[in-house]
Amino acid sequence: MMRELHPLCCGGGECAGSPPSPSEPAPPSVAGVLYKWTNIGKGWRPRWFAVRGAVLAYSKIRRRSSQAIGVVHLKISSFRESKSDDRRFYIITPTKTLQLRTHSADDRVAWIQALISARAESSQTGDLSCRPNGASFSTSRLLVLNADDTANISEPPPHLMESEYSCSRHGKCSERSSTESSDDIEQQGLDELLDQADYQFYDTRESFSDSAASPDLKMKSSNSCEDNCLGNGNFVEQSADVRNSECIPLYLKRRTKLPKPVEKESGISLWSMIKDNVGKDLTRVCLPVYFNEPLSSLQKCFEDLEYSYLLDRAYEFGRKGNSLMRILNVAAFAVSGYASSDGRSCKPFNPLLGETYEADYPENGIRFFSEKVSHHPMVMACHSEGSGWKFWGDSNIESKFWGQTIQLDPVGVLTLEFDDGETLRWSKVTTTINNLIIGRVHCHHHGTMTISGNKEYSCKLTFKQQSFLERKPRQVHGLVKDVNGATVANLMGRWDESMYCTTTTDASRVNCSASSPNADITLLWEKNEPSANPTRYNLSSFAITLNELTPELKEKLPPTDSRLRPDQRHLENGEYGKANAEKLRLETRQRMARNMQENGWKPRWFQRDTEDGTFYYTGGYWEAREQGKWDDCRDIFGESSDSRKLKSFQSG
Repeated sequence: MMRELHPLCCGGGECAGSPPSPSEPAPPSVAGVLYKWTNIGKGWRPRWFAVRGAVLAYSKIRRRSSQAIGVVHLKISSFRESKSDDRRFYIITPTKTLQLRTHSADDRVAWIQALISARAESSQTGDLSCRPNGASFSTSRLLVLNADDTANISEPPPHLMESEYSCSRHGKCSERSSTESSDDIEQQGLDELLDQADYQFYDTRESFSDSAASPDLKMKSSNSCEDNCLGNGNFVEQSADVRNSECIPLYLKRRTKLPKPVEKESGISLWSMIKDNVGKDLTRVCLPVYFNEPLSSLQKCFEDLEYSYLLDRAYEFGRKGNSLMRILNVAAFAVSGYASSDGRSCKPFNPLLGETYEADYPENGIRFFSEKVSHHPMVMACHSEGSGWKFWGDSNIESKFWGQTIQLDPVGVLTLEFDDGETLRWSKVTTTINNLIIGRVHCHHHGTMTISGNKEYSCKLTFKQQSFLERKPRQVHGLVKDVNGATVANLMGRWDESMYCTTTTDASRVNCSASSPNADITLLWEKNEPSANPTRYNLSSFAITLNELTPELKEKLPPTDSRLRPDQRHLENGEYGKANAEKLRLETRQRMARNMQENGWKPRWFQRDTEDGTFYYTGGYWEAREQGKWDDCRDIFGESSDSRKLKSFQSG
């Protein structure tokens, strides 16, 4: 007799197949639609999955065909949850890895339960011999088994096949991929992926234990919350850890450390520099690269989007009608951008007029572009697009020097627009850098941030001023109010650590028992773990990837991109003498920028909506990049000193 299908896994259809004989244990029969990540087209595509015995087979959803395009032997498989997406999980075998996504968090729980149960129960049938842990598997034998098992697969129900085919024509899950050969991550890259990612792991050896097939299996969340619930008025536990390599194809593998320095760096006293330059025009004094980190201010703008998954979740909550959870996630995102400033005592390079920076991170679902649009005052504009949202703004900083400290007051508005029409705006708070001359340099952020929009909720965040008597520094507190001015939620946390929230309704709280002094609050965001390869710049794992320049990428970049700036590149490589020489040359060249601006210079990719308004992206950059047309982009970095010396030597 066929086992009853799980309502969350089967999609309303029956799985084909003949009933097992009475002498054999009844294998679990589960079928339904899962979304599978494909490298061709880089998107999620619906596939029909069916479990028969110890084999999970999948096929494309077509009207006239149910031929299997792949199978997975569960006895030699392991399962992993994604900690950044509560609908995603992985099936890992010796030959391939499938990256799958369900319709909901509950569906993921049901699927993994069913797969573990099928793996455990089928171990009694002997259809694929179990091997001890550590034994080698024959890849060729597995491929033969794969070919043999594609002959019989459960066909998706006609009504489901029709609806899924219709849906797939309008989204990124198009059925037009030319091949399935690149759908799976190769095992070589998987080993590197697993070294960096911290997933919930269900080992293959569990298939031989009684607990693996237990119907009372509990899924562990990323932050020790007992229940993950999604819906109106309910909170979902937010992931504290987003791994950049989680769904990266092999050719997009990001670096994890900076190059080894060529030279030994020598320290420089800021006080001695100030003393040696008394009476000189400070605008013509070139600070050595010792005080810089190997990033530009344009790249620092993109660093604020390290936790962009919060915006993805905000979009999903709003799409499901949960506007309160949307603005809470946006507030957490606004705070998370300050986490990267903790322990960063070096300043980024000031961009040259017309300098740009692009960041295409498909593994995070975002694409970013920025440009320096004004030299005096110094203004940088940026534009980013994600899953269901757009984010843009410009930044100008007014500074005040107080001897031992410097105060930076941001000027400008950041705008976030969701695809459903909701728009939110806010401005950054004041930053103060302390102990410029004597003591350990550090910064703190203080002031009030108001997030307002065109829908029912607004948020006010207060970054507390640091003082000698404050026992809990770096605190952030916030209130969310509705259109009537009533407080509906509270936020609390630290800008360098994490943010929590709670609502005025007890029924809508998630009971978390870890990482928080109060058990009745919900974790919204938590800072990622520090880099495993620390540098004196204290860059995060995400920041280490920002200035990476591969030969393939170099061919596509315009001559204005920050990665091509020679003094910054020399500093990253630890060539401090060359870096100082190039920095002096470029800063001398940059002093002509004010004359260019006064003579009518205009930004290439941004323009103002009004005379004193916000700069917005005019479009065309990514199209020009695709065609490799940079004819109208000046070589702002010019010829490096090394190139001039080489030409002089050759001509001599």
